[in-house]
Amino acid sequence: MIGLIFGETGFPIEILKKIRKNKLKYLIIDLSKSKKFKKNKKSYPASIGQFGKIINILKQNNCKKVLFAGKVTKPNFSKLKLDFKGIYYIPRIIKASKIGDAAIIKEIIKIFNQQRIKTISSLTYNPELTLKKGNYTKLKPSTHDKSDIDKAIKTLNKQGKYNFSQGTVVRNNKVIAIEGRYGTKKMLNNCKSKKYRNNGVLVKFPKKKQDLRIDLPTVGLKTLKQCKTAGLKGIVLKSKQNVFLDKNKCINFANKNNMFITVKWKKYLYLLVNHREIN
Repeated sequence: MIGLIFGETGFPIEILKKIRKNKLKYLIIDLSKSKKFKKNKKSYPASIGQFGKIINILKQNNCKKVLFAGKVTKPNFSKLKLDFKGIYYIPRIIKASKIGDAAIIKEIIKIFNQQRIKTISSLTYNPELTLKKGNYTKLKPSTHDKSDIDKAIKTLNKQGKYNFSQGTVVRNNKVIAIEGRYGTKKMLNNCKSKKYRNNGVLVKFPKKKQDLRIDLPTVGLKTLKQCKTAGLKGIVLKSKQNVFLDKNKCINFANKNNMFITVKWKKYLYLLVNHREIN
């Protein structure tokens, strides 16, 4: 039995499809605000403060492994429903929330570990949802684009202490925006420009020292459309450290709108960080 700890976004839906296809036994702990899995008979709605309820459900169903997927945002702690264990653990969650949303999940994982419940990678059953190195579109980054990409990667490397920084936008070798705690959508909305069309890049990489089992940068068709609206030319991801939804639709959209989707690899990043010649 696998415990699926689900939040927002479309990623959990893709995981559930694969779990059902493989006829695996599962249950869902639904932490989404909208309780999007309430129609599923194997779903249990819960809040971050109900640790007693969550742990009891997992143990009663002999769930020794859990998988996290989907965004779990910082709750309003003054309105949060707490059970007995929630009261005990909530100070740790509040402390973690001051760092960022991902830190909340990391703290929950620590609590599960103490209960001998193991956390596995969110891509365990869906390895096809991550992209390997290469260019996935007809259009490839130009020399000008590569300069923007390099600038964006260097900028993200400097953002390691900020738990919520997974993305940055660079245009004409200038940093236009850095992702904050409100996410990629908010960042891209702030990048809209009537002056520029097909100029600039979005780079989405995991945070430094990130637990790669959870909270990988997720990109889908909505992201591509937001990039188009913001006047950007392409998206860059890190090899095997991303979640890419609606792959075929995204590639078709990018090709139709003269955009690129590129995935970089570790060797490239190592050379870049060490300021050596690339190519």
